Amino acid sequence: MRKRYTIEIADTSQLVVYCPQELLQDKVIKKIAFGSKALDVDYRPHPTKNNSIIISNEVKRRLLFPDFSIKLHVFVDHQVLNLGPLVGIFTAGFTPFPLRPIGDRTNFFAKLLSVKTNVGAIPFVFGEQHINWDTGTISGYFYHDHNWQSMEVPFPHVIYDRLPNRKSERNPKLAKVKQALQSDYLIPWYNPGFFSKLDIYERLQQDQSVATYLPETHPFTSFSMIEDMLSNYGHVYLKPINGSLGLGIHQILYDKIQDEYYCRYQDREGVNRLRKFSSIEGLFKSVFANRHLDKMIVQQGIHLLRHEQRPIDFRIHTNKDDEGNWHVTALAAKIAGLGSVTTHARSGGEIKTLVEIFQPEECKLFTERLVNAALRLSKAIANNMEGIIAEIGFDLGIDKHGDVWLFEANSKPGRSIFSHPELKHFDQLTCKLSMAFAVFLTEQSILHPEEVIKW
Repeated sequence: MRKRYTIEIADTSQLVVYCPQELLQDKVIKKIAFGSKALDVDYRPHPTKNNSIIISNEVKRRLLFPDFSIKLHVFVDHQVLNLGPLVGIFTAGFTPFPLRPIGDRTNFFAKLLSVKTNVGAIPFVFGEQHINWDTGTISGYFYHDHNWQSMEVPFPHVIYDRLPNRKSERNPKLAKVKQALQSDYLIPWYNPGFFSKLDIYERLQQDQSVATYLPETHPFTSFSMIEDMLSNYGHVYLKPINGSLGLGIHQILYDKIQDEYYCRYQDREGVNRLRKFSSIEGLFKSVFANRHLDKMIVQQGIHLLRHEQRPIDFRIHTNKDDEGNWHVTALAAKIAGLGSVTTHARSGGEIKTLVEIFQPEECKLFTERLVNAALRLSKAIANNMEGIIAEIGFDLGIDKHGDVWLFEANSKPGRSIFSHPELKHFDQLTCKLSMAFAVFLTEQSILHPEEVIKW
């Protein structure tokens, strides 16, 4: 079991570090490190304090160690005592305003950085403009005592990717920063990239442990394919391959008795629409006139559980912990707005706990099935996708037979479910585990770097 130590500062200009005897044991320690900075020091045991490591003012200054009195983890390898972890959170969208340095997302990052004491880590937020490549330092944003402050620190042990959207991810300048920090500085980078719906489907389809959760999904190729799927399922969904927030989703339904087609979608003004057509060609000519159909997928429609005649799906968050194990950290039901094609709040959707809409036996059964599915899917995605994945948001459905279906997996899940008063605790839990995984990843990168490279 890991032990955390309080880092105290001694007012001396000597390069000296006092360590508990239990930490030294039979180890020979010649250096101390914080992030990418390492320093030769004189190590001495101190007889009175077993829970503290004392570093001199000069060591603190040279390591760029911040003035935080929190208990940190210590990792000893190759005669180096590493203090940390120092966790860099990489994002974009910074503003010049000191009270809101990351704009509308400032409150989220404040919550994320506030878990540092519980986790035993020092996290900070930074963008490409805050990196000084010549000195190997970053002028990062720290949140301490309810205030934002900028401090210069070394390159971090690990980096948590919180780029806000696909546009920023495709930015050549940001991609170059990511490549340099990973390849040239060998800094582990977790939760990289946004998922593609089609890519997720094709990779998971090969994994027998989760294939039963997947609705039939294809890239759009022809009207005849949609006709075949409508014949099999009664309704289908057209979704942008790289879409998010429910934007651009269309539901197409076929009435066999009347031989008519219906399309449900949200128009550009945000109004939920349901239109009727006599042919699939007429539907596409009218609704999809200016859309790039080659960037859409067609997905089997599922007859979902309903609450007050409105379809329900479920948002489940999963995170890896400080031992690298997956946990379900949040679970909520999302009820579609009247006439809406999705359950998103901007389309009139509502967020409920499962207890609010199901009887106790149903609630227990559905919770177990959703948790089991989310954990299986998390392991499968982590095993089948590139990069180090430690956090996923799932949109799952349950059909009228009680079977679970995967609709979407998000590497940067939205946080709208946490507006529900009963789910605020889980908001904090997801933040805590997002940082706790950094402890595990830092430990692995120091003690077993060859294994991390394989990830």
